[in-house]
Amino acid sequence: MNYHGPTGLKAIFPGDVLMPDPSGSSDTQAHLPHAPREGHGAVWRGLGILVCVLLVTIAGFASFTERSREMIRPAEISVDGIVVLTGGPERIPAAVRLLEQKAAMRLLISGVYPATTARQLSQITETETSLFTCCVDLDKRASDTRGNAAEAAGWAARHKFRKLAVVTSDYHILRAMVEFARAMPDAELVAYPVASGDSGGSALSLATFRLWTSEYVKYLLALVRLQIGN
Repeated sequence: MNYHGPTGLKAIFPGDVLMPDPSGSSDTQAHLPHAPREGHGAVWRGLGILVCVLLVTIAGFASFTERSREMIRPAEISVDGIVVLTGGPERIPAAVRLLEQKAAMRLLISGVYPATTARQLSQITETETSLFTCCVDLDKRASDTRGNAAEAAGWAARHKFRKLAVVTSDYHILRAMVEFARAMPDAELVAYPVASGDSGGSALSLATFRLWTSEYVKYLLALVRLQIGN
């Protein structure tokens, strides 16, 4: 029930409904607070986090490529055994040269295609077949770097080798060392990187960039597995 007093003001009693002023000049509407624009702040925070992650990733990738390319293989080497990982044409010849120089007692070529023979490898590397007969073992079971490390660990244990040289391409050496350290935590490992035609020199082609990027991601995953294993 509404009551109009002498001043013309409208009194509101219980049960009455407050209707908006048709003129649109209600003080209540004029002083309504604006909702805070929290959505915009969340967007900017998300963009900031994304930019930080991107910068860290780029810096990590640059450090990875620089460390890989600047890793210097030892001029002279003396180890119990040599393990070379297949995958690049420069790797096996470099490992065989080390064996010829008597840098180690035996050589394991890990990740060999099942149909490949020792005779074929001796021809490819222009090495006497007798060297392969006496001192070279072929691993035909490993299909990736983790498999290479596992096979090498078993091979080293059978021969009681404690110090190994790991031969692989420069872009692959860091991940290989991580996987080998995980598989053989008590062994002494010597990195022997081989410059690869796929490394691209100072300029990176698109294909080379993809290769290095893929290797960097795999390297990070290997580090995570190493930490979990520890």
